Amino acid sequence: MARTVGIGIQNFEKLIIENSFYIDKTDFIRQWWENRDDVTLITRPRRFGKTLNMNMLERFLSVEYAGKGDVFEGLSIWKEEKYRNLQGIWPVIFLSFADVKANTFALAKEKICMLIKEVYHKFDFLLAEGTLKEGETDSFRNILTEMTESEAAYSLKNMSGYLSRYYGKKVIILLDEYDTPLQEAWVYGYWKEMVEFIRGLFNSTFKTNPHLERAVMTGITRVSKESIFSDLNNLEVVTATSEKYEDSFGFTEEEVWAALQECGLYENRMAVKDWYDGFTFGKRKDIYNPWSIINYLDKKRLSTYWANTSSNSLVDKLIREGSADIKMSMENLLKGEHLYKEVDEQIVFDQLDEDENAIWSLFLASGYLKAENYEFNEDTGADLYELALTNKEVQIMFQKMIRKWFTRSGTVYNGFIKALLQDDVKSMNAYMNRVALATFSYFDSGRNPSMETQPERFYHGFVLGLAVELADRYIITSNRESGFGRYDVMMEPKNKTDNAIINNCDRNAIIIEFKVRDSGEEKSLADTADAALKQIEEQRYEADLESRGFSGDRIRKYGFAFEGKEVLIKS
Repeated sequence: MARTVGIGIQNFEKLIIENSFYIDKTDFIRQWWENRDDVTLITRPRRFGKTLNMNMLERFLSVEYAGKGDVFEGLSIWKEEKYRNLQGIWPVIFLSFADVKANTFALAKEKICMLIKEVYHKFDFLLAEGTLKEGETDSFRNILTEMTESEAAYSLKNMSGYLSRYYGKKVIILLDEYDTPLQEAWVYGYWKEMVEFIRGLFNSTFKTNPHLERAVMTGITRVSKESIFSDLNNLEVVTATSEKYEDSFGFTEEEVWAALQECGLYENRMAVKDWYDGFTFGKRKDIYNPWSIINYLDKKRLSTYWANTSSNSLVDKLIREGSADIKMSMENLLKGEHLYKEVDEQIVFDQLDEDENAIWSLFLASGYLKAENYEFNEDTGADLYELALTNKEVQIMFQKMIRKWFTRSGTVYNGFIKALLQDDVKSMNAYMNRVALATFSYFDSGRNPSMETQPERFYHGFVLGLAVELADRYIITSNRESGFGRYDVMMEPKNKTDNAIINNCDRNAIIIEFKVRDSGEEKSLADTADAALKQIEEQRYEADLESRGFSGDRIRKYGFAFEGKEVLIKS
């Protein structure tokens, strides 16, 4: 009989006691213990079982659960006596930064301090046990009331000392989702303040802490060592390309197949693979997103479960406000093509505004991209990755995101597309000006907005919108070679013959050239539009279409002229 599938359960003991669906990942405890690393940082995409594994680790090790190891009976970790003897013998400090989300540094720091207070409340029995030295009681009480920033920095180190003295053993520290406040800090503009605060806390907790036995941190990204882990030379970093713990987070294909068999869904395995497979950790391929698998087992229908679990605001911001190259790369990814990029798994958030490769590094770490192949260039020391969208679920997520860019112009954007397909230039102008007015600055509202880059960012975002909305009817490409140059946009109908046309306009191919008015060269916006049309003709952009059988009367050409938020279209 199939086990009941519980959604969102992150309490290990509850899963086991209630006999809810669970794939045994307790061997992670054995692997981690045998590796004997002082401080381990494990990065995995969100909803990949990080929190559940950390809760499992606490439940196994903490003295709070001494003599209560029966919950592990029948699981992998309980097979050998030497590991059973580890159960419940260590003082453990466990925190999660998952909820440290705030739009100001003051509020974010307050939330971290509240989490530290919770730790102190949990162990407040130390105040009555007589183990605290002179002055430590006052320090302990200060943490519970109004701790200063310096007291917060040393709070976990001090608590480690109190617990170590009380239990006669060094302390194990578990920190889940360590990078959440750092990502929030970058998005809301208080990065420097948060880095200084976190660096002080981490330095005392993980580097200069003589009471620390071992520690595990989890997160989505590997934030640069220079940012918060400076001089932390006892840190073992386990990223998506590391072979350690490669099957401890996420479900392997064998595990998914067995789960589908248990729930009577085995015949749907290839559709499930198409939607949810695609992750690779270390050398282990065919890792599945567990959140979507669990939801599919429960609801028995395919949907974008993982992609919809939380806001993708950072990803949206980086693509929407990104350069033309970033938008064109997304266009290619959405068509199933691959990117070849230098990727540094160490995320430097300060570089996200300037270094395009930093963005792809973040997307790879977050699970939106998968590495199909990897090469190390010995001459340059660069890691070159072949990247693709992870799976169908991620592709649909990006399509929805791009559609939302134009929701503020709503029916206006749809009206423009209809006018474009019907060759109604007058309506195209009316609609396009309204679209530009509503969304123009939306594509360049980052830290360094520039009138020089605004039009380029806008119209390549606009092209991405076209590529999503018309993907079923047109092959849409941009910035490709044809004739004697590179066109801006080409739309080639998928139905090329006259006898299989849904809409009579679908028989025509379209070439669009964008130009920003140069006041020194063109007297008016109309001159700029004419110059765009002239460029199409002189550069023979239609050559590529003609080579594929399109006659001249089936190729429509448009010049789009921009000046500020004003647009003029001519054909």
